[in-house]
Amino acid sequence: MEFDLSKPQKLLQKSARDLFSRVCPTERVRELMATETALDPALWTEVADQGWLGIHLPEEAGGLGLSTVELAVVAEEMGRACFPGPFIGTVWAATLIAESNAKSKHLAALTDGEAKGAVAYLEPTSGWNSADIQLKATPVGGGYTLSGRKAFVYDANVADLLVCVARGSDGLVLLAVPAKAAGVKITGTQGFDATRKLADVEFKNVTVAADDVLATGAAAQAALDRSLDVASICAAADMLGGMQWILETSVEYAKTRQQFGKIIGTFQAVQHMCADMLLWAESSRSAIYYAAWALDAEPENAARHVAIAKAYASDASREVANRGVQVHGGIGFTWEHDLQLFYKRSKVSEIFGGDATHHRARLADMAFAT
Repeated sequence: MEFDLSKPQKLLQKSARDLFSRVCPTERVRELMATETALDPALWTEVADQGWLGIHLPEEAGGLGLSTVELAVVAEEMGRACFPGPFIGTVWAATLIAESNAKSKHLAALTDGEAKGAVAYLEPTSGWNSADIQLKATPVGGGYTLSGRKAFVYDANVADLLVCVARGSDGLVLLAVPAKAAGVKITGTQGFDATRKLADVEFKNVTVAADDVLATGAAAQAALDRSLDVASICAAADMLGGMQWILETSVEYAKTRQQFGKIIGTFQAVQHMCADMLLWAESSRSAIYYAAWALDAEPENAARHVAIAKAYASDASREVANRGVQVHGGIGFTWEHDLQLFYKRSKVSEIFGGDATHHRARLADMAFAT
């Protein structure tokens, strides 16, 4: 692979950065955080009009036919801007439908932004291992009925479509459920990162028609694994953008802040913290973009690279945020400074798709499997 972005990818990066700088300054982020949804329809339309919701999907699936690397480029710039709203949930839902090879009537609406999506995956007592999924899907005719609860669903409160991961008699079942279907109850929950809202979803004898059954059994497992790897890279790239913002902001602060009559950037301890942040950010960048490339170029090895990238970036993002607070000193703890926005977002992204411990366990399982 090339260890730098191509010219078109750099143009995409610049375009995304310019757009977010113009329409999503931190003042606007704070305004949207204070709402129940963190959604600005005009801002959502700006993103959808760029084609970024399906940038990595083939054209026949309603996408732009580019690669996961381009998706990572956009996600990094979103993280750098702390972009609020249901991007990651919609991308994950669209990817899951596309990977199911389902001729779903919902896919085009997700990729062009007419509808917003969410994936109902986690349960109150489950982790990110798909073996933990217990929500029961009972066959009825050609479809299913659902009863149970999903927890910590990203942006379910603004979603038009829920892609529910359930368990049937022959393994996993992937079902497309309209958010306003009879028997679906969505309740917002408090979250650490107010830029991306969480919700619990309760299903009470929800009927899912045959044409909304996306995949079952081994096909459902394969689609889920692939889509979750894509979503994990999206989250890791988002963390990378936050790391870059924290690094640049901390360095600028160290160049101007004076203590004991000296610029704090002249203190070796501060220099070491900035150097550590640079190391973690650049190492994360290498791992994330390699994994994004591998998802398309080396699918047989991609899961291993995704696990490495997500594990490293999860730890690195937390450490960069901690060093950023230390460089800023007392002001780094305050609500008034924007650093707290990126700190909270990095912590939630660290957990999304599995934290470092989860992905190290994945790597161990892969090693024993070979």
